[in-house]
Amino acid sequence: MSKAISTGTLATFLVAALPGFVLSSAALAQENQAEAEDQAWKIETEVGLLIRTGNTESQSWKGKLNLARDVERWRHQAEFDYYRQETENEAGEDVIDADRFFAAAQTNRKFSDDSRSSLFLYGSYEDDRLNSYDFQSTIAAGYGNRYTWNEGLYADFEIGPGYSYDKRIDTGETSGEWILRLAGKLNWDITANSRFTQSMSTEVGNDNTRTRSVSALTANINSSLAMRVSLTLTHNDTVYPIEDGSLPEKLDTETAVTLVYSF
Repeated sequence: MSKAISTGTLATFLVAALPGFVLSSAALAQENQAEAEDQAWKIETEVGLLIRTGNTESQSWKGKLNLARDVERWRHQAEFDYYRQETENEAGEDVIDADRFFAAAQTNRKFSDDSRSSLFLYGSYEDDRLNSYDFQSTIAAGYGNRYTWNEGLYADFEIGPGYSYDKRIDTGETSGEWILRLAGKLNWDITANSRFTQSMSTEVGNDNTRTRSVSALTANINSSLAMRVSLTLTHNDTVYPIEDGSLPEKLDTETAVTLVYSF
């Protein structure tokens, strides 16, 4: 009799505990899935194309790839950006008005899991056919800090020494110098479907001070596709004659409207 009562009690306990076990298992699975998603690489591909015919024959296109990943105390990010524009002149020849490639990668190591402070390592490379330089490259390291107002509004600030290495177009001369890199980036999720980002960096050296700014407004079309309007400014304090002997402008601007696919 006692055995029967013991068996019934056990069965009742299992029936009562089963829903809680199922719910806790589901919650744990969702938590593990969310953690895995947070640690996965976030990838954005960005493409824009403009073709004009008639009185003006021109075509321009822009392609960009953004990579980002946050895992434990590490934060990684990288970007690859290419822009080209061609115009047909009166003689029917194609003239290249812009041909620029820019790549940058950075990794941050946080002091602790919940720390705002981190150490960063940054590297960049730019090749611009219409600039004074055949290429410009930078490597820097230093201290970073993230200030968070809320989950969708935060800013990163960084400062550290580095080394810049470039090659002039007019003479083919290569040179390098020590620099101080200052950088900041703002992320603002305006709504669930719109976001504004602003990044700016300045690399201060004795021979040249280089500044780059990128402003972008992104509006989601669906969960994977978005439209983005961006403005990129690049400024060099020191410029040299290019292939045709003219002196280029110190400030380059690029305005783009692109489609962005995220996965």
